[in-house]
Amino acid sequence: MTGLPTELVRCTGVARTYGRGDAAVVAIHGLTATVRTGELIAVTGPSGSGKSTVLHLFAGLDSPTAGTITWPGLGGDPTGRPGAVGFVFQGPSLLAPLTAVENVALPMLLAGVTPAEAAARAATALGLVDAAALSQRLPEELSGGQAQRVAVARVLAARPALILADEPTGQLDATHRDQIITVLIETARHLGAALVVSTHDQRVATRLRRQWRIRDGRLCTDAGPAPVPTTDRTAGDLTC
Repeated sequence: MTGLPTELVRCTGVARTYGRGDAAVVAIHGLTATVRTGELIAVTGPSGSGKSTVLHLFAGLDSPTAGTITWPGLGGDPTGRPGAVGFVFQGPSLLAPLTAVENVALPMLLAGVTPAEAAARAATALGLVDAAALSQRLPEELSGGQAQRVAVARVLAARPALILADEPTGQLDATHRDQIITVLIETARHLGAALVVSTHDQRVATRLRRQWRIRDGRLCTDAGPAPVPTTDRTAGDLTC
């Protein structure tokens, strides 16, 4: 990566409220943050604190009820543009009629990659997450941890500029947890992409260079140095 880091996502005064009136729940408020190329960020906080909401907003999968989100380095809103953003969902996300390798290849096909190249990249990505032997299995034939590894492979194969992973290790054993985080970090470094991982596991969070946390619905960002492609964590004090 050369030159100054590119701003991939910029949020200013963003809030997200669900429901109305007395039933309204404020999930996020006062979110002002920027994600740049090369950054490796952990978003931490307890379950229900709003970590998933932040990632969904970054991806354009959810819309703010106040404030603005722009994607300067992605050419605008990534919604409906396969390949700009890769998202590893917390829950099941594989398509039931497709095999593992077909699930991994699908986003590339939608983005215009040739079938031959998509198949080759899918096979390589499955190998990276120790799931090559699962390539012809349907989602119903996979355990939760196996399905999550296939979902990670789907993102890696698409080579996005922004990788968002929502509790990607929640269903994995310690060995595969460390493997998946290593692969995500190494892929982000190779692509010059940004990686943002939501997690409540400090063993995962400390693998990333910067740490942000959710507190009372507000994202507290660190005052760390400019991003560089390294796994060493040198975050500064958290400020809201």
